[in-house]
Amino acid sequence: MILSGNKVLITGGNKGIGLALAKKFLKLNNQVIITGRNVEDLQAVKQCFPEIHIINCDLATKEGLEKLTQYIKKEHQDLNVLINNAGIQYNHTFAEDPEAIKKIEFETQINFLAPVKLTALLLPILEQNNNAAIVNVSSVLALVPKVVAPIYCANKAGLHIFTKTLRQQLKKVKVFEILPPLVDTAMTKGRGKNKITAEKLVDEFMIAFEKDRYEVRIGKVKLLLFLNRISAGLASRIINKD
Repeated sequence: MILSGNKVLITGGNKGIGLALAKKFLKLNNQVIITGRNVEDLQAVKQCFPEIHIINCDLATKEGLEKLTQYIKKEHQDLNVLINNAGIQYNHTFAEDPEAIKKIEFETQINFLAPVKLTALLLPILEQNNNAAIVNVSSVLALVPKVVAPIYCANKAGLHIFTKTLRQQLKKVKVFEILPPLVDTAMTKGRGKNKITAEKLVDEFMIAFEKDRYEVRIGKVKLLLFLNRISAGLASRIINKD
């Protein structure tokens, strides 16, 4: 991949991994569009980086997906990189949660259905542009699940398989997957330890992105997945200890 001169759309780009990606792509002389559900967060990013394009939309809804798609079709026909980053994680005991159904629906919409649908909606635009790529931000939990996050793990496992099959189907558009460990973001506040920064994740990803390494295992994920092949039980204990 060529790292400069792109137009990049990052969902959930107003904070965490998405914002770190936005900053890095801006620094490398790309045009960047970010989405988010929080208007104040988006405006704060815009104030710090006036050149960034922002759009407020809720990708868990049909209306939000349509709003974003129409905006891209009208204003950004030269979009060539889509980064499906937006995500949410509920930690709960599935059988004991009175709001389980509500959480299942929302988490699945954000973590799995939104990136799949957005990919389908924007693929015709991506295919008409050079140096085109789709980047799905998955998780090590797609392969080694965490006991207290059953729906999140299932969503990321689905996204992992979708990414692998899409990569085989598409000829012109390159398809990448980022498999992060625990990253120090607002979503993981109060959870686990030994987190890496979003900036470190992005630095590692960019090296792989430039070299067309499609499955990007960040930091200790490499070792964990190696251990998982040798002893799934040991890998599971490591994940659930964190």
